[in-house]
Amino acid sequence: MRIRRVSHYKKRQQQKPLFRVNEKINVPRVRVIDEEGENIGEMDTKEALRVAEERGYDLIEVSPVAKPPVCRFDNWGSFNYQEQKKRQKQKANVKAVEVKGVRLSVGMKEHDLEVRKNQALKFFDKGHKVKIELVLRGREKAHRDRAAGVFKTFSAMLSEQAIIDTPLQQQGSKMFLILQPK
Repeated sequence: MRIRRVSHYKKRQQQKPLFRVNEKINVPRVRVIDEEGENIGEMDTKEALRVAEERGYDLIEVSPVAKPPVCRFDNWGSFNYQEQKKRQKQKANVKAVEVKGVRLSVGMKEHDLEVRKNQALKFFDKGHKVKIELVLRGREKAHRDRAAGVFKTFSAMLSEQAIIDTPLQQQGSKMFLILQPK
């Protein structure tokens, strides 16, 4: 009996190149920018390719959506390397917003709420969203209106620094809402 091995790996999808280069540019006319960044003007694609080859550069389509598309004379290897570095830098700068948590209880008094407010403000200063939770225990489950009152007073304390991202929700014995910084 023969054992079959099934590959569960997804094949890496071929990435479509971001820029068309030289003969891959298939439009009749292009606007050309030379190697120093000066606008030469519109010309036929074949003529632009010939001029680029004479100068020892590649013709790179920089803006395909423009009418006519914008191309420039540049070394394809160094241009592609610089673009990859730009994309990596942009990817590194994108920061995921975290949701931090602050727990309240029904029996909290003014000072306790003030302490939790200061915690939430620290999270807002760092740019995070804050999930305010309240777990109802025992008899508290029968008095959900008191829990909603705690949420109202707490969100009123933070009304100048934050706005409600998701309104008050209930999951079993938990109640929560999410605030985000203004």
